[in-house]
Amino acid sequence: MSDTTTPAPDEEQSVDDWASALAEQQNVVSAPVTASAGASVFQPLAGAPQTTTRNDIDMILDIPVQLTVELGRTKIAIKNLLQLAQGSVVELDGMAGEPMDVLVNGCLIAQGEVVVVNDKFGIRLTDIITPSERIRKLNR
Repeated sequence: MSDTTTPAPDEEQSVDDWASALAEQQNVVSAPVTASAGASVFQPLAGAPQTTTRNDIDMILDIPVQLTVELGRTKIAIKNLLQLAQGSVVELDGMAGEPMDVLVNGCLIAQGEVVVVNDKFGIRLTDIITPSERIRKLNR
């Protein structure tokens, strides 16, 4: 009696599939890359739309953002908050005549002064915060 067994036809097919898959992998791994350093080895997709950076900004122009003008802030105890009624005055840390902060989505972008035009309040921007100033204020 022989100790060697012959694989069943299904097992033989499975072994052949694995052998061919491993051979393909070896061919892909050992294939030299012919592209120079930094060059793309991918081909552009057929039918893919070509975009330009000039049109990229147009995609976001209609996105709404929250613009907030902040007169000032204060901290008060809950018992004082509960005592507020119509006509109550809350003292803010901002001084009269000081520039007010203009925030977009909670991020300071400018400062300005209050104006009244046709019985409506508005703000005249007096100082635009540069990105470097915004970063400097974040680090404080």
